[in-house]
Amino acid sequence: MDEDIIFTPLSFRSLTIKNRVVRSSMSGRFDNYDGSGSYARINWEEKFARGGVGAIISAFVPVSLQGSHMPNFAVMDADDKIPFWREVGRRVHEYDCKFIMQLNHCGRQQDMRGVLNWERKALGAGSKPDPLNGFPVTMMTHAQVQEVIQQFIDAARRAREAGLDGVELHGANGYLINQFLSSAINDRVDEYGGPLRNRARFLLQIISGIREQVGEDWHLQVKLNALDMNNALLPWLPEGNTLDDAIQVARWAEEEGVDSIHVSSGSAFPHPNNPPGDLPVEALQRTIDTIISEGSRTLQTYLALRFPPTREGLKFLWNRARSEIVEGINAGYSREIKKAVSVPVLCTGGFQQAHVIRMVLEDGACDAVAIARPLIANNDLVQIYAAGKNLPERPCTYCNKCLGLAAENPLGCYELDRYDGDYEAMMADVMSVYQPAPW
Repeated sequence: MDEDIIFTPLSFRSLTIKNRVVRSSMSGRFDNYDGSGSYARINWEEKFARGGVGAIISAFVPVSLQGSHMPNFAVMDADDKIPFWREVGRRVHEYDCKFIMQLNHCGRQQDMRGVLNWERKALGAGSKPDPLNGFPVTMMTHAQVQEVIQQFIDAARRAREAGLDGVELHGANGYLINQFLSSAINDRVDEYGGPLRNRARFLLQIISGIREQVGEDWHLQVKLNALDMNNALLPWLPEGNTLDDAIQVARWAEEEGVDSIHVSSGSAFPHPNNPPGDLPVEALQRTIDTIISEGSRTLQTYLALRFPPTREGLKFLWNRARSEIVEGINAGYSREIKKAVSVPVLCTGGFQQAHVIRMVLEDGACDAVAIARPLIANNDLVQIYAAGKNLPERPCTYCNKCLGLAAENPLGCYELDRYDGDYEAMMADVMSVYQPAPW
């Protein structure tokens, strides 16, 4: 282990993590409807810290309830949320693991509106609803832009007061910051639209505001799309930002004070390249019915998933657009961004095999890898590497059933073959997040 690059500590400007494996952000409806946190969330985060990762990037933490992409996610919208997140950090820190809160606002990209957003139009960088669900959206006014910028700043201040190790701004995968950045989505004509510098203004003002609020000695990173690939599924849509655009935004973000760039791709979630793998049609069939009445396009999506001819058509579009690469899908993009900045670069995208992780670290594609689904399948993945193994005995299959069922079910691995067909064993694993219970 002393000679294994995976287990070499990584130092940022004001933060050091014990190894090069980071638990990437992964969504799960573990919290309460009012945005307060639950004991299941604490158990969820603790299990990955116990498994040996160097740091955890939290699930999507909305900076306001209106910014929630679906209900039952703990928010960071007021000082009364600080004690809960302080406890999350304390439990994670017991395993010498760092905890980085991912701050986010969904903008137009909602998965389920929930009762608290039922009569609200989503706030968007532009006027166009998302092409998948078509939830109602309104272009943010200048005053609303300033309000949301301040919400990010205030949430970062609370995260520091909670004793957490830093924050990540989610500027990728179709959420609000990405909506401002993307030439395919942002159709504003004011100082937050048009040229790339204007489209980046929203993100850069959040970064500078956070730095002014929390100081220079606390970790701040940003997750960016290397490529939007906005037309991956619907070829008539504009392509969006290019790698050159991402490199420029990364440079500006570094100038404003970020300590790391986290590289992803895809201007929507899910996206054929994010998470790379199968389209979980059968799983989506079981959950899409919950939002039929909510968007202008949700019924047609439901019907397309329901009937075999259109279902096969969706699979065809997905498979045509997806990359042949699953593991390390963003490594090439990450390498180019790393050449352009001096801060450490994290890369996400299907990493699971130890030799692949070593390869991308050693050849300079990134400084650490961020992993989600393979850690859901094997929470102790890092310990498996430490034991000298390249791959778990029952690895993640990239089936994406965890994603397809997450709207209604607890987040977990639903690939029955990994449990030798033992349904009870699979469900015990999924439900383990509720143990120990608070009382």
